[in-house]
Amino acid sequence: MTAKQNLIVIGNGMVGHKFLELMVSKGGTQHYNLITFCEEPRVAYDRVNLSSYFSGKSAADLSLVEPGFYQENGIQIHIGDKAVAINREKQTISSSNGLEIPYDKVVLATGSYPFVPPIKGNDAPGTFVYRTIEDLEKISAYAKHCKVGVVVGGGLLGLECANALKAMGLQTHVVEFAPRLMPVQIDEAGGIMLRNKIEDLGVKVHTSKSTTEIVSEDGKIIKMLFGDGSEF
Repeated sequence: MTAKQNLIVIGNGMVGHKFLELMVSKGGTQHYNLITFCEEPRVAYDRVNLSSYFSGKSAADLSLVEPGFYQENGIQIHIGDKAVAINREKQTISSSNGLEIPYDKVVLATGSYPFVPPIKGNDAPGTFVYRTIEDLEKISAYAKHCKVGVVVGGGLLGLECANALKAMGLQTHVVEFAPRLMPVQIDEAGGIMLRNKIEDLGVKVHTSKSTTEIVSEDGKIIKMLFGDGSEF
């Protein structure tokens, strides 16, 4: 009987988990030892509906993994352990926790990462990215002591974030560099309709705005500066 090969999936997001589900459904466990690295402290969850976390859904509600799925199918999952190096000569994967596991095949399913514009002050206390449940927990905790929230970026995820800030009771602004919201997805007419809809929800929209600086004082953000000389 031929020994099973090691197939390592780097990343346990929506795509990485879907791949493992398909491997199981197609009988892949007969030929491969399935191993996956998950940088986050929890298994795959629904990142598309992340903002529902603010409306009462728990991390368990958002989970994409059926209880016992990995254990029942013999899948090794390394939670909270990031794959940091692929040694192609030795054919091994090294992790942040010091593991070194040999592989026969590797699937890269690392997903994306949030782009942080090179704005002065973008690392000030009170600035966050919006991608993981941990990000949302940090935003939620910080927002308890705030009155105003600003989202830099008027794409789909930015608008999701704005909706979350509004739901937390913050006076909410969206700042977009382009002349309309969601400029990649919709045209000018659609942009006008979307802006009206968003502003009807109580969110202030600022388009054609280039953020140049986030100004802090005594560890708190006090204002934002823009390329046209305006501020708020």
